Amino acid sequence: MAKRKSLSTIVADSLSEKVRSGALAPGAQLATEAELCAEYSVSRTVVREAVARLRSAGLVIPRQGKGVFVSEAPQQQSFTIPQAALETLPETIALLELRLSVEVESAGLCAERRTDEDARSIRKLMEQVDALHADPEQIQIHYDYDFHLKIAESARNEFIRGFLGYLQPVIAPRFRLGHIVANEYKDSYYARIHAEHNDIVVAIERRDAQGAREAMRRHLLNSLERVRALALATGIGASETAPPQAAGTLFADLKIPTVE
Repeated sequence: MAKRKSLSTIVADSLSEKVRSGALAPGAQLATEAELCAEYSVSRTVVREAVARLRSAGLVIPRQGKGVFVSEAPQQQSFTIPQAALETLPETIALLELRLSVEVESAGLCAERRTDEDARSIRKLMEQVDALHADPEQIQIHYDYDFHLKIAESARNEFIRGFLGYLQPVIAPRFRLGHIVANEYKDSYYARIHAEHNDIVVAIERRDAQGAREAMRRHLLNSLERVRALALATGIGASETAPPQAAGTLFADLKIPTVE
């Protein structure tokens, strides 16, 4: 006798089919929990379990404060990413978590300490970076790192700026944007990143330290979720972490600035 599917499996299978058939296009927002509950006549718990299945498969990505969206990543991306890069995914996720802890406060300090010239320079750099709309296959995921460094520089804390500068050659080159965004969806992706950047810059211009922290947190959490979705879609479990020796190797040559 065949085992009956659970309600969460039925809902997850239905949503997965909508994604795979194109009924839910890449970048589309999933219906709210309440709407899905009504559509499938199930509880919120069932809907949450179903969405968690889609997230584990890399089919959807939650965006901080926005909702859950269909992934824009190319299909069968695991065949296009070099194995050496795939092996660094746990480390990349860990480094993004580290950046999150540092850069949220960096943005807040920048809003408090920046000069008028700093604010103008940050906005100018943002506009230059966001106007490029480069081919996702030819640009790195962290193409906006200089923008983040400029914010750290304007936070007037040389340890923060030095630390993020030290991480740049390690974290920036690992993956191309094309690993998480198909070329046909690049314009909507770039528009969304620009909106996230602009929220950070506006808060800095207003000297709104808390607003800058919140905007930076949203931006980096969204970046982190995209990389986590990439990891899940390529068969790397959410529980996999960077090997302990990775951090020791990375920071072995870190030079701490001396204060005279």
